[in-house]
Amino acid sequence: MTIKTGYKQDVKGSWIPKDPDAQLVYAMDWGTEWLAQGNSISAVTYTVSTITGDTTPLTIESSGIQAGGITYVELSGGKEGEIYTVTCTVTTSGADVDARRFRIKVEDRYL
Repeated sequence: MTIKTGYKQDVKGSWIPKDPDAQLVYAMDWGTEWLAQGNSISAVTYTVSTITGDTTPLTIESSGIQAGGITYVELSGGKEGEIYTVTCTVTTSGADVDARRFRIKVEDRYL
């Protein structure tokens, strides 16, 4: 998964900033390095970590699979100052199961 447009990297892994008012789509390219030839993604599940007392949680609006081993999740909301972990779990046509995580740091974004 070498395509990470807009993501930043630290010792914990990949993260990306998101404005609390934004509703955006985030994609993962499983086909670049991980998905075996002749195999395809047959199911995807995205989950978002919960934060106790969060009145405006990060919300999954939609998710799915695109051609070429790409999965996506559309996210909205989130509380400014919070960091959420998004987990993507895939199942392949060959019955392989794997998961990857990235973090969303919610912050007011300015030009």
